[in-house]
Parts: sequence; structure tokens; C-alpha cells
Amino acid sequence: MADRVKVTLIKSTIGAVPKNKKTIEALGLTKLGKTVELPNNAATQGAVRKVAPYVKVEEV
Repeated sequence: MADRVKVTLIKSTIGAVPKNKKTIEALGLTKLGKTVELPNNAATQGAVRKVAPYVKVEEV
């Protein structure tokens, strides 16, 4: 298991549930196509699982 994961926003949040929009923003994703590296821990995994239709995840 990798120490970090790359998370990329691949789908627009227009029309998304407001709670999901806030989760995406909390992950540091602001624009379509933006990629951030995050620690691979339980909190990150839970947030990514919650917004899975909007993001792509890769292990680094």
C-alpha cells in the first residue's frame, strides 16, 4: 500500500449534492482536472469513497 495517493477531479460538481461539493473542496480539488497528492489514511479513503463518481485515484 502506498503512503500517498493522487486524486484527480474528473467530473464537474455542478448539480452535485452540497455535502459532496464540500467534501471535494476539502480534498483540495477546485477545478476540473486538478490533481492533488494526499496521505493514504482512513480519513482520505473515506472522503474519496464518498465522492468516488467525481474523482480518479492513483497510488503514488
